[in-house]
Parts: sequence; C-alpha cells; structure tokens
Amino acid sequence: MRLLVLGGSFNPVHIGHLVMVEEIRVEFGYDLAILVPSLRPPHKRLAEEPGPELRMEMLRLALDADESLAMDACEIERGGVSYTIDTLRDVASRYPLEGRPGLILGDDLIPGFPTWRRPEELAEAADLICAHRSCREELPLPFPHRYAHNSIVEISSSQVRERIAAGGAWRRLVPQPVFRFIVERGLYGLR
Repeated sequence: MRLLVLGGSFNPVHIGHLVMVEEIRVEFGYDLAILVPSLRPPHKRLAEEPGPELRMEMLRLALDADESLAMDACEIERGGVSYTIDTLRDVASRYPLEGRPGLILGDDLIPGFPTWRRPEELAEAADLICAHRSCREELPLPFPHRYAHNSIVEISSSQVRERIAAGGAWRRLVPQPVFRFIVERGLYGLR
C-alpha cells in the first residue's frame, strides 16, 4: 500500500485540509492518506483547545465513508509531545507499506523543518511532499523533496475559530457534519 501522511492539530478540520490531502494523494498516486491529529505539537500551543477527543470526532465526521482517507490516532494514544519521526516509525510498523510513506509539509512549515526532531531521519523515513498553502513560490528545503501542484485554499483553523467566536461566516469552511458538531457542542466560543 502506498501511504500518505498529514499531521496537524485539526482544530478544527476544514475543507482546506481535505482539498489539499486529496489533491496530493491523487497527484502522487497514493492508495490511502491518513490524517494524524497531534496531542501536543512541539512547535505551537493549541488555541481554544476543545480536547483531543473532540478534535478526533470532528476528523472522523469529516472523513466518514471516504475509503481513500482515514484518521490515525497514534499520536493521541501515544501521549506526550507529538514528534513526526515517532509517528512515521509507528505507521511503518502497522501498515503494509509499499515503499516509503509520503509526508505532507505545508509551505508554512518548511522554514522551521530543520529544527524538528531528527529532520535527517525524517527525510530518510518518508518522501517529503511540500504543499502550497499560502503562495506559489517553492521555498528552499535542505532535504530531498518534491512540490505538489495543489490548489491554494486560503483557510486556516485559526481563521475558522476566529470567525466562530466573532459570529462571522464560517459554515462553508468546514464539512457539514463538522459544522453540525461544532454547533451542537457550542465549540470555539460559538454565539
């Protein structure tokens, strides 16, 4: 199986995540893309954190019935700080991989990638695929990588949270089941 990995807080998952992972999965010929919600990312604090269980439930709702996308809760189940190298090792031990997994890096993460835990091992353990999130420019990365030709969908989880809290328009930024879940639970300061 050719496997693609996208990690993140998914706080909340939005259509930008789903468009990006699907376009990259198809472009590079992966059979399955797994989205891995982090428990505690090492390089950022989770704002307005509803808790890992609710973030996982929103991700499950967003991916429901799509056999080419799945959620993997390994980082949350493992506990502690979520390091990508540990996740790749875990994934490699549980999935019948054909070749190395692909690892999506948003262009917003590329400048900080050399500071991640064991970036050299990461570059050996996975095929690094850089995704355009905010610009078409190809940023330098001192490791072997490829750039995707994905659409730029200018949506971020922080933007969704801010709109919810301010009473702004956000309904179409998340999948409909996620919208209903946020409303039912009154998440992110919903008014």
